[in-house]
Amino acid sequence: MIASGALAASAMQCFVAPTAASAPCPDAEVIFARGTTEAPGPGPTGDAFISSLRNQVGAKSLGVYSVDYPAAMQFSTAVQGIADARQHILATAASCPTTKMVLGGFSQGAAVIGFVTASEVPDGVSPQDVPAPMPSEIADHVAAVVLFGKPSTRFMRAINDPAVVVGPNYAAKSIDLCADNDLVCDLQGRSFSVHDQYAELGLVDQGATFATQRLQAVWAADTAAAAATASPSPLSAQLPIGGPPADQHIGTAPEGLPGPAPLPGPAPLA
Repeated sequence: MIASGALAASAMQCFVAPTAASAPCPDAEVIFARGTTEAPGPGPTGDAFISSLRNQVGAKSLGVYSVDYPAAMQFSTAVQGIADARQHILATAASCPTTKMVLGGFSQGAAVIGFVTASEVPDGVSPQDVPAPMPSEIADHVAAVVLFGKPSTRFMRAINDPAVVVGPNYAAKSIDLCADNDLVCDLQGRSFSVHDQYAELGLVDQGATFATQRLQAVWAADTAAAAATASPSPLSAQLPIGGPPADQHIGTAPEGLPGPAPLPGPAPLA
């Protein structure tokens, strides 16, 4: 996936200072990359995923960002999506640090998101031609990565592009959903029509459920951590302000104070 010189130069400058947002930071935000030739926006699979996720998270607020890239038949332009997604993820982590991000993509968009999570530039690709990997601490802001119909190694080899591998900082929080016999993602797949049936096959809801469970786990952990920070320790809760009671202090008696009267001894002998 090779970029032009101008695009590569701009891609390396992806992190910019975030602009002030008019709306408060949402509890979670979906950053979704659409599939090849789909109209700008999340695309049909992305829309279905976001709708299902919104229903499952209930009262929690959910923002949406659609990755801005051509989604053209020429896969080399996907590098623009990698750069745009990277920039938005970094800006969100900086301006809304408590917002939990869900990264998602369909088809070519799944490849875009997969490459965004990479911890190193793929073999055979010049670091000057693609955006640099995100700092490792950014993974702490990402609750889940959900990929639908991610192009297989067979597919990527056919178009002379490197395999899509989710980076190690994101692997444990990722789900890679591929419909059986899907020509794009299934190594043995032969059907292209099934590639557009992720909602009908229930895989969209499966991905939304996975993301919801990940979000709920992160929110619960944050709530527990906040409660632990706010609560006093058991020892400090038992002691009065100012230290232990005075009668618990032990020391020597001050000098100069009279002691007890001596006991009378035996009468002297005559």
